[in-house]
Amino acid sequence: MHCANPTSIEVISPKLTVNIRFLLGELNLLRRWLSSYRRHLTNYHSALAYAVLGVVGGLASGLIVIAFEVSVAELAKLWGVGGRGEGFELLPDWQLFALPALGGLALGLGFSLLKPENRETGIVHVLSQMHSAYGVLPLRNAVVQFVGGAFALATGQSGGREGPGVHLGGAINSLLGQRLALPNNSLRILIACGAAGGISAAFDTPLAGVIFAMEVIVAEYTVAGFVPVMLAAVSASAVSRHIGIGTVLFSIPAVELNSLWELPYIVMLGVCCGATVTVFIYINRLSSRLSHWPVAVRFTIAGCVTGGLALLVPETLGIGYDTLNLALQGELVLYMLVAIGACKLVATGVSCGMGMPIGLIGPNLLMGACLGGALGIVGQIYAPHLASEPTLYIALGMAACMGAVLNAPLAATLAVIELTQSAGVAMPALLAIIAANLTNEGVFRQRAAHQVALRLLRRSAPNDPINQLLHRTDVTSNMEVSVVKIDIDFDLSTAATLLNATPAWCLVTREGEELFLLKGSELAEWLRQHSTEEGSINLSDIDLRRWSIARVPVQATLRQAMDRIKERTVEAVCVYARGPNGNRVLQGIVTRDSIERFTLSNL
Repeated sequence: MHCANPTSIEVISPKLTVNIRFLLGELNLLRRWLSSYRRHLTNYHSALAYAVLGVVGGLASGLIVIAFEVSVAELAKLWGVGGRGEGFELLPDWQLFALPALGGLALGLGFSLLKPENRETGIVHVLSQMHSAYGVLPLRNAVVQFVGGAFALATGQSGGREGPGVHLGGAINSLLGQRLALPNNSLRILIACGAAGGISAAFDTPLAGVIFAMEVIVAEYTVAGFVPVMLAAVSASAVSRHIGIGTVLFSIPAVELNSLWELPYIVMLGVCCGATVTVFIYINRLSSRLSHWPVAVRFTIAGCVTGGLALLVPETLGIGYDTLNLALQGELVLYMLVAIGACKLVATGVSCGMGMPIGLIGPNLLMGACLGGALGIVGQIYAPHLASEPTLYIALGMAACMGAVLNAPLAATLAVIELTQSAGVAMPALLAIIAANLTNEGVFRQRAAHQVALRLLRRSAPNDPINQLLHRTDVTSNMEVSVVKIDIDFDLSTAATLLNATPAWCLVTREGEELFLLKGSELAEWLRQHSTEEGSINLSDIDLRRWSIARVPVQATLRQAMDRIKERTVEAVCVYARGPNGNRVLQGIVTRDSIERFTLSNL
């Protein structure tokens, strides 16, 4: 048997040792850098730290949204649907019904294998998790959104891909933040970056993506919050432009307002769009009353409704951006615009209400475009010397429906400005959007679609200033670090050590289990009064106030700490981090009183 040359081993071994030492050194350096980065993120106003977060979040969300859109197109090809997954109109009549009906059945059977909490997807799920789980988006729901959403849209279900895009963009960023153990206050910004990146990558509208994230997802405007979200929108837009796939491209010619005499007509367009959104939300709410039915039955009903309408109007199937382009090019006559808008309204309202993993922004854009195009044609017929081109009304209808269904007027305004590449459309767009929002909320007393869904689920997403402040503030910013652990059977011979350096808090334990807190100053005073005693004393027997406690992780926010205090009916929380060996390491104490003082001093 041939043996290896021992000389070669002696030569290789030192090199291998040097390489291993180098790698270990690099890993230690990376750990130290990451630990330092986490500390910077605990400060909401660390501009550079959050700027890095924005770039990374934008790249991640842009890539996942493009992957989702490519998956929709590739799946649709399996059953002969071309046009990037939107060419359903060329299918034979039997397939127009069978594809969404059987697709709804298959999707429902798949969802029936999941737990109810794992079926939640879309913008409503993101908003719910941001408040109830402090920005922790589960991996399972993200996988369900990706697979289920792609399959639903590829089988022609009437819905949009922007809702899934917002969920996936926020989820990939939240999962990244969880993996790196980033503080939970930064997870909110990461999710906002994902939402902005999702909208920006889909439409190539970075400004609209930024305002959508701040207006709908975070629901507050702060300078510190804008910087990372803006960087995320730019990064996601750059990714989509570089790859060149997935982005929606509308052929919108230059539009402008022909005469100020059109303003009353534009108000009427806004009123009609607001009423349309109200009907959409009503259908959505009516369908959601069947939420107690088996999910397979619900999805099959939704698929059959969509398929039945597709037999009358094939453009009902899918997202409808190809149909929207036809409307913008003036290739749809009046009755077709009305028919498409009505069928899309019913099919999408039923599908979203039944809980399908699809979005509603795209269909509402198409409904607004159909309504605006119809009114534009009517205006051209009866007042050709005053009315602008129907394309202007199509763009205004898109903005009005988007603004009303999301209660996001600024995002809708910027979307139409970016899509038309014209700032001149801003004034009539604002007028139409305001009229639509006032009609939906003021006249018909309806909220935004996602707010209605949250209310039906009996969940709250409070966005008042106090909650916003507590959500974006890390627990360590209001933490008392002067704390020592002492055993409940306290040895009085060690009292001198405690008296020499009196801590703010003493955490009383028994065999490693935390029992309660004592104020260090009160315990020190008691020890001075009993300095002549010897032996040990059980601290539960002395006449001092005991503070009840619970635990929170070091990544928690002040909102999470306050919720834990209320949930456990305690007075303080112990903040713990994970040590190198997985053991818990006490970091400090946060009391309810300190949170309330912090809130009062910062509002």
